[in-house]
Amino acid sequence: MTVIAISAVNNRVRELAPGFMVSLIAAAAASFLSEHYGAPVMLFALLLGLALNFLSADGRCKPGIEFTARTVLRIGVALLGMRITLEQIASLGWKPVALVVTLVVVTILVSVVAAKALGFQRLFGMLTGGATAICGASAALALAAALPHHKQKEHATLFTVIGVSALSTLAMIIYPMIADWMHFSPQQSGVFLGATIHDVAQVVGAGYSMSTETGDIATVVKLMRVAMLLPVIVCAAMITRRAGFDAGGKRPPLLPWFAVGFVLLACLNSTGWVSTAVQGAVNDLSRWCLVISISALGMKTQLKELATVGFKPIALMVGETVFLVLLVIALMHWM
Repeated sequence: MTVIAISAVNNRVRELAPGFMVSLIAAAAASFLSEHYGAPVMLFALLLGLALNFLSADGRCKPGIEFTARTVLRIGVALLGMRITLEQIASLGWKPVALVVTLVVVTILVSVVAAKALGFQRLFGMLTGGATAICGASAALALAAALPHHKQKEHATLFTVIGVSALSTLAMIIYPMIADWMHFSPQQSGVFLGATIHDVAQVVGAGYSMSTETGDIATVVKLMRVAMLLPVIVCAAMITRRAGFDAGGKRPPLLPWFAVGFVLLACLNSTGWVSTAVQGAVNDLSRWCLVISISALGMKTQLKELATVGFKPIALMVGETVFLVLLVIALMHWM
């Protein structure tokens, strides 16, 4: 039995290795380009994946690309839990927590309604609204993993990743100017940047470009938004269960395993037992898993199909971003 099991594992590894390795190479190239040219690594990974999409039709690479786009993605989402501690959230008091919960819930609800009004499925509104309200490309990938299977889901996911990456890069440049123009204090600037910019890396870049205090507060507020990923994933999973069955004919679990891993790692990180070196290693591994998986998603997409999305999805994402900024400014004034 042991020999049979080892043989099966070896066969599975051989089957998945070509697709996984080409996704890994694309991710490494994306990281190199990001470090040297300053653009979001997710965007480079996606573009390189799109350039290699012919490989998904190849018999040798296809199984590994499918595995990477699905399973490696979920591993990366689970590992995001190591970024968060309960102490970080408690240190800011109840007002930022209330602000984050409100902005996430309201932004997603408004996005769902707006998507329906524009003729899209409500789930597309949840995908774009979650990416805007929580943590950009990472949230888009996590929600896509939890949402019901649909033939257009991968195209919607890739479009969302492109949109939030581009908007987040613009926000990193423009939002500090808005904070200065509105004469925010360093604390207020940190809350504003952390609550409005989509991706963690851009939040860090914008916050520390203003001051160390602003950067610290912006990072913690952003991580509070990342923590909202878990309840939103649970809601998405409940929608999946109501929808019935997925493509494989199995009823999806109420709480996906990667969501369980996310909360367990967050709790473990909150104990203080995890060393800084281990935290850094897990965060780096999470980042690599997400970058590798987005390159694989790009390989599964045909450019001519992605180019048919039209103007309405762009308008939806820009509208969500502007709405989020106005909502955060209003909530900051009210609180």
